[in-house]
Parts: sequence; C-alpha cells; structure tokens
Amino acid sequence: MKRPPWSLLALVAVVWLASTAWRGHVAAQDGERLAQRVQPGDIRMMSSETCPYCLAARRWMTEQRVPFTECEIERDAQCLADYQALGALGTPTLVVRGQRVIGFDRARILQLIGNAG
Repeated sequence: MKRPPWSLLALVAVVWLASTAWRGHVAAQDGERLAQRVQPGDIRMMSSETCPYCLAARRWMTEQRVPFTECEIERDAQCLADYQALGALGTPTLVVRGQRVIGFDRARILQLIGNAG
C-alpha cells in the first residue's frame, strides 16, 4: 500500500490546526460577549457530579469570567426538585433569564441574553 504524499499530510495538518484555532477564537468571542451582557443571577446551571459536559461548561464560563451559579442534582434536594420541575432530560441544564437550555449551547445562551437584555 502506498503512503500518502507528504504534501497531503501537511495540508490535512494545516486545515486541522486552522480549524482548531478558529473554534478557539469563536469560543473566546462568545465568552467576551457573554461576560459583557450577563449579570449575576442571569445563568443558573444544574449539573451532575459525573457529567463531563458540566465540567466543560463550568471551566469555559469560569475562564471567560461569565457569572453563573451552579448546583448539583445529587447533592442539593432543591436543585433536584427544580431540575425535575423543568422536565430536564440531561445535564447540564441551564436556566438563562428564566428560559431552559438543556446542554451547554453558547449560541442559544447568547441569543437569550441578547434578546432579553
């Protein structure tokens, strides 16, 4: 079997690096826009102890200095009751200015913050 030419491998590497850099740039822009518009109390995240998506959302919002509150459904009875009342199907479940967002969807959060602010 022939090996792919080095130029093809180099092209794939460049495209992958550019795509990764672009996603990071967009994420940072989203973070700046949210940090400017979000007030304390605007975002509440209901999470789970074992949820990797919750960890990623927490890390991103903390790094971008987006104010949010968080509760864990396994440790906080009121959090679990609120989670169940929302009919949430998974974690993280966020409440953004009164609107439910299931999963960490930066675009939806920006839309809710932009439309409500």
